[in-house]
Amino acid sequence: MANVTVIGAQWGDEGKGKIIDWLSNRAEIVVRFQGGNNAGHTIVVGDKTYKLSLLPSGVVQGKRSIIGNGVVVDPWSLLEEIGKVGAAGLTVTPDILTLAENAVLVLPLHRELDAMREEAASQKLGTTKRGIGPAYEDKVGRRALRAIDLKDLNSLPAKIERLLGHHNVLRKGFGHPEANAQALIAALREIAPKIVPFIGSSWRQLDAARRAGKRVLFEGAQAVLLDIDHGTYPFVTSSNTVAGQAAAGAGVSPRQIGTVLGIVKSYTTRVGEGPFPTELKDETGEKLGERGHEFGTVTGRKRRCGWFDAVLVRQTCITGGVDGIALTKLDVLDGFSTIKVCTHYLLDGQKLDHLPADANEQARLVPVYESIEGWSGSTQGARSWADLPANAVKYVRRVEELIGAPVSLLSTSPDRDDTIMVSDPFMDR
Repeated sequence: MANVTVIGAQWGDEGKGKIIDWLSNRAEIVVRFQGGNNAGHTIVVGDKTYKLSLLPSGVVQGKRSIIGNGVVVDPWSLLEEIGKVGAAGLTVTPDILTLAENAVLVLPLHRELDAMREEAASQKLGTTKRGIGPAYEDKVGRRALRAIDLKDLNSLPAKIERLLGHHNVLRKGFGHPEANAQALIAALREIAPKIVPFIGSSWRQLDAARRAGKRVLFEGAQAVLLDIDHGTYPFVTSSNTVAGQAAAGAGVSPRQIGTVLGIVKSYTTRVGEGPFPTELKDETGEKLGERGHEFGTVTGRKRRCGWFDAVLVRQTCITGGVDGIALTKLDVLDGFSTIKVCTHYLLDGQKLDHLPADANEQARLVPVYESIEGWSGSTQGARSWADLPANAVKYVRRVEELIGAPVSLLSTSPDRDDTIMVSDPFMDR
């Protein structure tokens, strides 16, 4: 048996939460390996809906869950999230959750700097203002505080002094007062006893799991088109979101990430700024958004909607290392007489079969569509191929042909059990 790594293969919001929750029922450990609380997963179980940002989806199943070292963690947000799921009946204890000791902390000054930059920028990046980018910058700059630092409170003053030597210069440049070192130290001293019980050596736990032959599910946030290297730069997140990051962000061998499952929505959406070749600013786009309930899990922002872009997904399957896809929200397309799929672009009149790296060229792309006959029947809640209208099956097969990757799972509603398994991602490739 193999492990499984789940990543988004568009711009996020593809329905990773449901698929990860469905897979975690068959896994023994679930690991979040990058991002922060700027991303969210929505999981529907019966009449309950759980909205997770930092917590790995395994907590819903009561599975051992790990927040890996590749994640930047706002400790206040983490405690708030633990409290919210607790109110919904999920108890998260150190017996269930481990926070990697070498994970970087997101501090109030990171959130403040994030907001200062976005408000001052002439070209908005669409950041969530949760401090994720500034925290990753401090990590690379080797001045960040890490979870392990909460165990040695006496070392905090010197580390914070070094950190503020960088941040106060920036704050002054934005016309803001310097950060108060003593207030930050006091806040960390207050929260430390609540966070420290969760802190542990995640890489050692995962090595023990490997030796014991346990199944591990690696859970990504955001998506490949938001990857800092492979996404629509600069309208991207601050971390690598591709499957290769699972190894570095969890502390395991690349050979351990197993089968890579890319989550793909049956149409395309995007939150915030940046290029979007197939965006529909018409009634069809509004219809997709309304039927798909397209609002961000974390921000609540309305998502931009458009037809399925096979060019993008073909590219993300390559750069993301995808072995197979989970196609979600097929039911949103029910009732469309004609469905369009982008097969290639025109750039200044020239045919293009990929997304160019240059942002100016991305903005000039004209999508070229193939029209596919829709279906009048319902796919909602289907749990087998036999339950699907014939044209829905044809649509799925055409998507497979265009992106060059097989459909492993098919999701037909937000409910956990409304899933068709075509091939088992946990089986060896």
